[in-house]
Amino acid sequence: MQDDSARFKITQLTDTGSSVTLALSEDVELEMVSQQQMMLEAVDRAVADKEVKEQLKPILEALLRSQPQTVIKTYSQTVIQITMPKRRYEKIGSPRVGEKLTIDIRKV
Repeated sequence: MQDDSARFKITQLTDTGSSVTLALSEDVELEMVSQQQMMLEAVDRAVADKEVKEQLKPILEALLRSQPQTVIKTYSQTVIQITMPKRRYEKIGSPRVGEKLTIDIRKV
């Protein structure tokens, strides 16, 4: 049985009076990666011959340097929506939008 506890940030809260719905997105710091870096890594994975890589790399770097740099945040976040009775929501401290929760996800 694998245990995967993750932190989630509340992004939306809907209170219907008898129940509360929380929209949560995984609370992670995203790594900034340049488009140039991603392209060079893709070529590195696609070309098996070391000699060809050594010839292509300087040409690609020169071409990509002339292009505007786009920084990309990479990571597929987990998003969860939970609806619970208002009483249970109050028992966990009535968290608000922007606050963080820890959720344990396990196969039982």
